[in-house]
Amino acid sequence: MRRREAGVPSGVRRAEHLKRAPLSLATVRQGAAGAALLAISAVSWVFLIASERAMAAMSGTGLIDRLMLAMMQPSAMLPYLAATALMWLVMMVAMMVPAVLPMVMVYRGIYRGVDRGLATASFVSGYFAAWGAFALLAALGQWWLHAQGLLYGMRLAASAQVAAVLFVVAGLYQLSPFKEACLARCRSPLGFFMADWRDGLRGAFAMGARHGLYCIGCCWLLMVLMFAGGAMSVLVMAALAALIVAERLLPGGPWPARVPGVALIVLGTVTWWQA
Repeated sequence: MRRREAGVPSGVRRAEHLKRAPLSLATVRQGAAGAALLAISAVSWVFLIASERAMAAMSGTGLIDRLMLAMMQPSAMLPYLAATALMWLVMMVAMMVPAVLPMVMVYRGIYRGVDRGLATASFVSGYFAAWGAFALLAALGQWWLHAQGLLYGMRLAASAQVAAVLFVVAGLYQLSPFKEACLARCRSPLGFFMADWRDGLRGAFAMGARHGLYCIGCCWLLMVLMFAGGAMSVLVMAALAALIVAERLLPGGPWPARVPGVALIVLGTVTWWQA
């Protein structure tokens, strides 16, 4: 039997406790943790902007310049994958911290153990462990596409025909029941913790990883659109990050996902006919 964390109710008592827990960032007194996460996200965005500029210039001998040079040489598989996996991991941190922040703040608000800071760090670590696995798969996919000559230019973008297909497929996925089911779990921090609560630091990591899997199920095809707009395009990253946050925070049920889905299908169709 799992040992119950001191002060954290279980079963019906936990549900009653969660219902009384504060739900908004204004009512949870964890500003420092939120600021720290946002600072990490901001640093990641700065790194991505610098990387995009280094990729465009292809000059210099700094660390970022060497990373960008490695990402232009798919024939050297291991250096390419190392640089690309790092880039995708930084992208995941930059794009997903704003989306997961409400979940983290609610977790800190309802946690009653003495090691709240460690538990929060464990939850966040589990979340990004899941996204780290996705980053590795994305890096492998990028290497294969690049090695096959399917990514072009300094932005590493796919052809118009491939981009059109990606837009349509991503749009259809936005309208699918699977997307709706995953998004529902991401939009309700309280519901997630009531259904999936685990005690202790290991439990925090497991909950973070599980929530990360829901987020991946929700957003993986949006992330694949990076290949349509350019894997090194900060503008595309920012647009996708804004869409992901809007899906989670805007009211109106599944419509914040469905409206962009229809728009993506239209964009894909127009792109195909203009290619």
